[in-house]
Amino acid sequence: MSEEIRDEGRAQGRAQGRAQGRADSLLLVLDVRGIALTEAAREKITACTDTQLLHQWLERAATATTAEEVFAKGPQGH
Repeated sequence: MSEEIRDEGRAQGRAQGRAQGRADSLLLVLDVRGIALTEAAREKITACTDTQLLHQWLERAATATTAEEVFAKGPQGH
């Protein structure tokens, strides 16, 4: 296995780890805040690999009162 392939694999692993960590944090914030999630919304979060999108959702979760507000697109949703 070449060093380049190994480095690429490590980078992918780190990116997946960051995405999983943000998804876990998002689920925790929503749970602590008492915001109910459907199974589809939970799957949307756990399946997401876009760390920037997960970060946006996490920011919204800090003030949202519903799951819909977390996923909303628009001025308050950046």
